[in-house]
Amino acid sequence: MRPARYFYRARDGSGGPGGGEPLASYRALFRQPSFPAFFWAGALQFAAPASVLVVLLFSIAFAYPADQRTTFGALALAFLGLSSALPTLGSAFFSGALADRYDRADLMRGVNVLALLATAAIAVVLVYAPGTRVPLPGPAGFYLPLWVLLLYPGWAAVTVSSTLFRPAFNPSVSRVVPPELLATANGTIYAVAGVVAAAATLAVGVLLTVAPVVWALTIPFALFFLTQIALSVLRADLTVRRSAPSHSLLADAREGFAYLAERREILEITIAALVLNFFSAVALVELALYAASWLDLAQGYWYGALVATMTIGSSVGLVLIPKIRFEHRAGRVLLLLMLVMGLALVALALVRSVWFALPIVFVYGMVPGMFMTVFLTTVQATVPDEKMGRVFSADEVGSYALVPVGQYAGGLLTVAIGVQGTYLASGVAIALFGVMAAASFRALRGLKYRTAAPVEPTEGAAPA
Repeated sequence: MRPARYFYRARDGSGGPGGGEPLASYRALFRQPSFPAFFWAGALQFAAPASVLVVLLFSIAFAYPADQRTTFGALALAFLGLSSALPTLGSAFFSGALADRYDRADLMRGVNVLALLATAAIAVVLVYAPGTRVPLPGPAGFYLPLWVLLLYPGWAAVTVSSTLFRPAFNPSVSRVVPPELLATANGTIYAVAGVVAAAATLAVGVLLTVAPVVWALTIPFALFFLTQIALSVLRADLTVRRSAPSHSLLADAREGFAYLAERREILEITIAALVLNFFSAVALVELALYAASWLDLAQGYWYGALVATMTIGSSVGLVLIPKIRFEHRAGRVLLLLMLVMGLALVALALVRSVWFALPIVFVYGMVPGMFMTVFLTTVQATVPDEKMGRVFSADEVGSYALVPVGQYAGGLLTVAIGVQGTYLASGVAIALFGVMAAASFRALRGLKYRTAAPVEPTEGAAPA
């Protein structure tokens, strides 16, 4: 089966990006009536969970004495991923059906309140920090401090909030900006989210070093709070335009998976993302231990710097990929990115200095940013509005289904072969998968499409 190819002609007749000055496209973007509030709501909400996770990973990694961190600490971190597995997958399965059934602005406001409440609950746990030890099966003497166990449901609620937010937000981009600005809008929103997340995680790292751990949670709480303000002033009409009557929630959710199966090239991207996310989770769940044990860095700001650098790399990737005219070879670019991701993890396993690790994690972070822009723009431009939320949620279920399993596997693998072995195994597995995908994913290999050139709108024009 040959992949579908989608072409859009620019208004100036050029048929592709590059037909206008870059600054003009950004001016056109922010002149869309509802875009500024929508932009800040997305950028801040997407940035906040990363800083919550930094606090949790750092706190759990250092909840054990130094001689227990690579055993008990690794398993405790793995359980953090497992704690959100079922809630995340359950919410992801129905999130698109909800986004295609109810007003998406109201849905985003509601689930962001859930994130605010969950962050506050995590702060309460960290303040009281009950130290009772809860014995669990595993290595001899393995236990979880009670306060660590109580953090797990809070993190599950944060991830559920984000899982419900994304399928409501991503389809709404095409309702707020015209088609020729989709790629620029996606890149801008997620790039700024990455910059905010980088700054937030770096600030969290500093606070973890100089202040009680609970103070670090003020940063993600503020981001969620500002998201709520932006959503409260958003005036875009985000009600769903359906041409067919609604069925049951379960039947609606199934339609998203059926549509994804029909679009072979998008399905292959989802399968690739599933494998990449699994092996990335195997390695990155132990990033705090990588900094503490492999790089021998006990200060929290170094861990924050690694996460921040990775996030900045993602932002650069988001902005860079629309500028390099990838449209005629999009699938091959994605396959190349898989190889780059695998080699970057291998490189991290071979260096012992943070000054080498920082540029490597920057390159590693660029890959998901580039992936995201290509995928989002393709779906937003080619999928009907009434099905878009379900397609995004079906992709999330497919792409992220094995992330909690990967996090748990990362803990077990680290206990068995150490931090270096975990990073080497993950990197080699991703690189080999990239080679195999290049040989077998014909639809993805042939994927190509063209976006329209950004055009300055007339004064007072409504978004298409």
